[in-house]
Amino acid sequence: MAKTGPKNDAGHLTDIEIAREAKMAPIEEIGQQIGIPAKSLYRYGDYKAKIANDFIESLDGRPEGKLILVTAMTPTPAGEGKTTTSIGLADGLNRIGEKTIVCLREPSLGPCFGVKGGATGGGRAQIVPMEEINLHFTGDFHAISTANNLLASLVDNHVYWSNDLKIDPRRISWRRVMDMNDRALRSVVCSLGGVANGFPREDGFDITPASEVMAILCLAKDPQDLTRRLGNIVVGHTRDRQPVRARELKADGPMAVLLRDALMPNLVQTLENTPAIIHGGPFANIAHGCNSVIATRTALRLADYVVTEAGFGADLGAEKFFDIKCRQAGLKPDAVVLVATVRALKMHGGVAKGDLDKEDLGALEKGIQNLERHVENLRNFGVPQVVAVNQFPTDTAAEIDFVRQKCAELEARFAIATHWANGGAGAEELAREVIYTVENRPSNYRPLYPDNLPLWDKVRTVAQMIYGARGIIADQRVRDQFALFQEEGFGEFPVCIAKTQYSFSTDPSLKGAPSNHVVPVREIRLAGGAEFLVVLCGEIMTMPGLPRVPAANNMFVDDRNRIEGLF
Repeated sequence: MAKTGPKNDAGHLTDIEIAREAKMAPIEEIGQQIGIPAKSLYRYGDYKAKIANDFIESLDGRPEGKLILVTAMTPTPAGEGKTTTSIGLADGLNRIGEKTIVCLREPSLGPCFGVKGGATGGGRAQIVPMEEINLHFTGDFHAISTANNLLASLVDNHVYWSNDLKIDPRRISWRRVMDMNDRALRSVVCSLGGVANGFPREDGFDITPASEVMAILCLAKDPQDLTRRLGNIVVGHTRDRQPVRARELKADGPMAVLLRDALMPNLVQTLENTPAIIHGGPFANIAHGCNSVIATRTALRLADYVVTEAGFGADLGAEKFFDIKCRQAGLKPDAVVLVATVRALKMHGGVAKGDLDKEDLGALEKGIQNLERHVENLRNFGVPQVVAVNQFPTDTAAEIDFVRQKCAELEARFAIATHWANGGAGAEELAREVIYTVENRPSNYRPLYPDNLPLWDKVRTVAQMIYGARGIIADQRVRDQFALFQEEGFGEFPVCIAKTQYSFSTDPSLKGAPSNHVVPVREIRLAGGAEFLVVLCGEIMTMPGLPRVPAANNMFVDDRNRIEGLF
């Protein structure tokens, strides 16, 4: 749900004020709730800790709880509230007696200082300590950035000294990263300044959440799998088009050293002291959008229910959760919660943001097509779903009834949630619907396409079955790259499609449920260690830029040494 904003005349508190009033339990008590002994927690202060690898390994063989994915309709500036719903649902499940853990991604500094603000929920459904989580947390993003850039340095160093691997400088594909929005770094030339600085070549930066190292950390099953995947990273090709891997540069070992602590999941808590495991942070519009496999698996062995989320709308985050994370990790989700708001549906129906407080059943009828498309899409994966309407105070009874009736016509379970205002108590209805769904509608999870489908056809399948497109197009250069990756043995990998999050199409201005459009494929990148291929479509960028007025402009440290303006 949208943020509260400044304190109003009625005395409502801002998100940060609510968080600062929270009565946090010592992290050892949170661990004790779910059976983690204090000796297995590496503390970062009183309220956050990493869960030790040896404890995680000791959980092998334990039965697993139920896995609930929270996803959403196509996002709009009106807000949908996927993260707040995940937190509220976990609190609600705990309130009605179900031992529950919420598993979320870590925030990136880029959006925090750009346009989005914090990423730890809002209102009475928050993760704390929110300021620390939204800033440097336990240093995972810094470790990922450093490991990524160590590999980039080793590539250029190898070319400079001997180039025994015969790397073609024109075909080096490994890019540098930083965790901040900076459009000026999208395309650069490095190694200028003379012979001592190496061989000049074109290069570029991505934002850290788009790094393959981020994806590897989130998909690795254990430290050994992490090292194996790091070694499989393809950094470039030789002149005769042979792939060169990180292990040939002896980079996998030192990268694993840098990521040793980052691989351990982070334990924190909600405002209601529900255990929360926050780990990994790939974006869903340019990466695979899910928290780490290790965090999810650990939580499943410690709780009856695990609530997790996948980024942006179900066409991006949920599709990648099912087709990449679940496929690679062997996960079998039990239910999906599809979050919607009346305000966002009206915006998809053509209402301007400033007019969303007015009842408009006509616009709601047009915009509901977006929700319908997501409901139908999720059925392709065989997992039962519950539509959760994240209620705003301005929603009218007629508007709520309209959405309720539409869900009945779609044979989708339905619940109203008021967790933003009421915390876990406001999500009890949703929690009971989730339990009913799990107990009465068995999941028959299946990925959208088989492993052996050719790469081009995998992209086309997603475009047609999820985006409602007529097909996909690409120039001959891109088609040749598809063919090369297929020939090199990467055809069994799933595809990770990078496109705008604001539309089913690649045009962010097309709201609702556009159909029969064409998806233009601009580039395909191999993620050999993550074991998928990134397919860039339309104008999407893997290094975002800052808006005209960045959120950073309003941040400062006050005279009591407190951070202001972050939320």
